[in-house]
Amino acid sequence: MSNVFQVVGADHNLATMSKGVKAAGLEVVLSKEGPYTVFAPTDTAFNRLSAGELAELLKPEYKGKLTGILQNHVVEGKKELKDFKDGDRMKSLGGKQLTVKVVDGEVSVNGSKIKGRDHQASNGIVHSMDQVIK
Repeated sequence: MSNVFQVVGADHNLATMSKGVKAAGLEVVLSKEGPYTVFAPTDTAFNRLSAGELAELLKPEYKGKLTGILQNHVVEGKKELKDFKDGDRMKSLGGKQLTVKVVDGEVSVNGSKIKGRDHQASNGIVHSMDQVIK
């Protein structure tokens, strides 16, 4: 079974996330034992950033900022969609407090909705998200 980094890399809707993880040097972390829950913004989510912001973040001189943003999308432990409860709180690898909302069966984390099914990995799980968590 693939690890979370490989799962992100194999999903054509997460190409920007994969590129960002590589640019930030996070592929080593996301290939470790874990387990991790990754809230992976889709390409559409990254395209919603302000004009030029993504291109800037991918430049080597902004690696620290990119790393911080991407670490906000990873928490320790494995949480499947069914495990999330309204009001749950988690701390991301970047130290950001994440809050879960569940409304009519739809789960969001800090305002970003989980889209699609759970993507299982050998060291955790990946959830596709409709927004970038900053």
